[in-house]
Amino acid sequence: MKIEQVTLRRVQVPLQAPFETSFGRMDRKDCVIVSVYGEGATGYGESVAFAAPYYNEETTDTVWHMLEHFLVPDLLSKEVKRPEDVSALFAPVRRNHMAIAAIETALWDLHAKQSGITLAQALGGDKREIEVGVSIGIEPTVDQVVRNVERYVEQGYKRIKVKIKPGFDIRLVEAIRKRFGDELPLMADANSAYTLDDLAVLKEMDNYKLMMIEQPLAHDDIIEHAALQRELRTPVCLDESIHTLTDARHAIELGSCRIMNIKIGRVGGLTNARRIHDLCQERGMPVWCGGMLELGIGRLHNIALSSLSNFSIPGDVSASKRFWAQDIVVPGIEMVRPGVIAVPAGAGIGHEVCEQSLERLTVKKLTRSRGA
Repeated sequence: MKIEQVTLRRVQVPLQAPFETSFGRMDRKDCVIVSVYGEGATGYGESVAFAAPYYNEETTDTVWHMLEHFLVPDLLSKEVKRPEDVSALFAPVRRNHMAIAAIETALWDLHAKQSGITLAQALGGDKREIEVGVSIGIEPTVDQVVRNVERYVEQGYKRIKVKIKPGFDIRLVEAIRKRFGDELPLMADANSAYTLDDLAVLKEMDNYKLMMIEQPLAHDDIIEHAALQRELRTPVCLDESIHTLTDARHAIELGSCRIMNIKIGRVGGLTNARRIHDLCQERGMPVWCGGMLELGIGRLHNIALSSLSNFSIPGDVSASKRFWAQDIVVPGIEMVRPGVIAVPAGAGIGHEVCEQSLERLTVKKLTRSRGA
């Protein structure tokens, strides 16, 4: 791979409507876009860290710091033959997975473009289309969430995920089941809001035939999730607890979950995401691709990853208009039919990035060149 220059942009984009989880409420996307240049091509990556450290320890500020002072200088001082080499290059860096993923995914896109193939093909994916679901945030009332569910069911999404928290859980799933019946593919995402002291409430969830309950216990726990899974008929899905291939292996061996959510940023990039996918496939555990309110660049990386064969559950890869009045990729990401998005056929991520929109949304910019 020829890498000549790297540009960082911090962008801020308003959401069409606020999005609330158990750990907070967001009204805009604040992230770092990485552009890597070489041989006339540009690869793009997107950081998925939030502005505040409530999903994990990383923030937009820490991502920028790591990229500016460590990751970009390291990359420009070394020769990288293929994107898989980036994991070894950055192995001495502890955690900071979202910062690493932002530049690693850009290199995967650049590699695919320099090779004249799609990002999905570069990863080994063979799907031409993926089924997609939608994530629905917490609202002031149960009725408001039910109305949101109704809207997205009408749009044809194949799976509905609702955010829950203590006191906004049983009544919510009960109301959704009463309105839509048991056939609606429904899951609940707790974002680590419960403890084993809430076992009675979590066991009551078994009455509502959920596809899964995602990350009910602590963000760094694997042990207590295993104890919880033994008590539940509903599959537990792990998200925040899985940072590495070793975490995934331990969770499988301990019986901490029956389903795994793979997020590119959380695990440090596409190479590690693919390794976790392969492990889960070998062990017979289904996976799906979680979302982090990505703009089009991150969303296209998710689509490419979801083209791998063991992504058998619709992921949080909704259309651009779900969150953005206008995306930064052209064309925006749309469903080709209800609940289905096409895997792009163009080289790399497969959509053009609108540089004018990117510049307009940029609040901070830095460029570094090899040898400078």
